Amino acid sequence: MVGRKTTNLKAGKKAPQMVFRGGKPSAVILDIEVYQEMLQRLEDIEDLNMLAEIWKKPMSFRRLDDFLQEFPRRV
Repeated sequence: MVGRKTTNLKAGKKAPQMVFRGGKPSAVILDIEVYQEMLQRLEDIEDLNMLAEIWKKPMSFRRLDDFLQEFPRRV
């Protein structure tokens, strides 16, 4: 049995389809663009969480000359 959830969607996108098994929702079928947007948002949230962790640590800087001596050019 497949149910339909109505939402305000951008033009051209289909409404998510809910799949029921035993009278309970078991899956959702999404438009591929909606799915990709969800994945991008999740990735953005992970990036922001990682950045928040980085900001908790003290920052340190070093001179460019020191860095270049440690990592010589490979050109």
